[in-house]
Amino acid sequence: MLLRAIATVGSMTLISRLLGFVRDVAVAWALGAGWMADVFFVAFKLPNLFRRLFAEGAFNLAFVPIFAGKLETEKDRDAEHGAATFAAQAQSGLLAVLLLFTLVVELAMPWVVAAIAPGFVDEPEKYDLAVDLMRITFPYLIFISLVSLLGGVMNSLHKFWQAAATPILLNITLITAVFALTPLMPSPAHALSWGVAIGGAVQLAWMVWHTARAGWMPKLVWPKLTDDVKRLLKRIGPVAVGAGIYQISLLIDIIIASFLVAGSISYLFYADRLVQLPLGVVGVAVGTALLPLLSRQIKAGRDEEALDSQNRAVEFALLLTLPAGAALFVVPDTIVSVLFERGEFSTEATHKTALALMVFALGLPAFVLVKALAPGYFAREDMSTPIKIGALAVAVNVIVALSLMGPLQHVGLAAATVISQWLNAGLLAYILIRRGHFHLDGRIKRRMLRTMAATGVMAGVVLGVDHLLFDQFAGWLGAGTAEKVTGLVALVLGGMASFALSAHVFGAASLSDVKGWMRKA
Repeated sequence: MLLRAIATVGSMTLISRLLGFVRDVAVAWALGAGWMADVFFVAFKLPNLFRRLFAEGAFNLAFVPIFAGKLETEKDRDAEHGAATFAAQAQSGLLAVLLLFTLVVELAMPWVVAAIAPGFVDEPEKYDLAVDLMRITFPYLIFISLVSLLGGVMNSLHKFWQAAATPILLNITLITAVFALTPLMPSPAHALSWGVAIGGAVQLAWMVWHTARAGWMPKLVWPKLTDDVKRLLKRIGPVAVGAGIYQISLLIDIIIASFLVAGSISYLFYADRLVQLPLGVVGVAVGTALLPLLSRQIKAGRDEEALDSQNRAVEFALLLTLPAGAALFVVPDTIVSVLFERGEFSTEATHKTALALMVFALGLPAFVLVKALAPGYFAREDMSTPIKIGALAVAVNVIVALSLMGPLQHVGLAAATVISQWLNAGLLAYILIRRGHFHLDGRIKRRMLRTMAATGVMAGVVLGVDHLLFDQFAGWLGAGTAEKVTGLVALVLGGMASFALSAHVFGAASLSDVKGWMRKA
């Protein structure tokens, strides 16, 4: 069941991330990596931060254990303390809070921009544009938070694809906005900002339709601060910090990067987008699928099953993210150049983005491990431990970023994020182990070493293919976009084939494993 859910969420996320690349290529072509791109990415960052915290983090992680626990134990779903009643109360309370919060932020937007991009304040054109664009994009928070609630309901019912498909709709909307709205707007940045807001409305309509079809659409009731709702609201903040520390670290990078040379924010954004493909496909899928399963296993007292589920989630996550991180590390210039270097995106922007990508790649396993380990706390309704670990990691991120921003510029900020994430993952694992809630079983210990060996072989193959296609035979390959994309596809397929073969030879994974996973699915 776990692997089937991971495969479902992962496949939808893969489609979303591939469309996200198309979106990012369109954005790079229209905006490049100049000051206007920096402004749009700041305007996009705040609602996008909440998207990742709420849609893939805080609300889901706080709501699902309570809702799934009620599903596991209740007899009457519409009882006073039943799952359906709780969902309706949570929806109404959340909507009331969001409407008030959004109104306050919209009125205070000049101060909000000054807080998250203080380097813009002394440049009136950038500052004024950032205020305008953020006022357009911020209502996205209302839509995506409600999408998250409905997604939590569907995930708890073991219906995963509907919520996992919602980012696809956002990417389609943004791609459309680049080409359809740009001629009607003052700039491409305005068109993209309106695309964000419209995309949120489309996503909500999608989830309302599917939740209603499943017979679980929460009723609209007058907000009531019940004990369950109080418990939910108290957990959202801690969970946001504990599970969303990577996003908070990136927000800190944006704040500091606003003081660096123009383009620094864009370099970090584009590099992060590339890391988001494996992180989203594997990390988010693992975390989304694991939480409701762990919650129900722990609630039913099936501790051995819960331990096995967490081990298999970590094993599966490392099997896919170690080679992905290695590939991003060894050929970052090729990847960035083929995907983004056209239109307003220059060769210099390619090089500086590639440097950030190399550093982020070193942290990819940690980013995914956090997604696989955090549910071990949230499923047990322990919200305080992750927030304490998260607070420490944020503090380390700030200290390291301020120390490295001078000599290393934006690359120093990327390094600070990676260091904080490894600290976060390490402490999450250590405390779970110390409490007896987790330990690496014999199978995962054996296979981690074999996966690392297979990853080393793949990295060598990728370097060799990259040298042949983009250096040795560059003239033969051609300089056109189609030829370069073909070369990148060949590079990716070569890397995947070499890892699959070496993983089988070394025993990191086998055909029988795949068949077993498929039978369990």
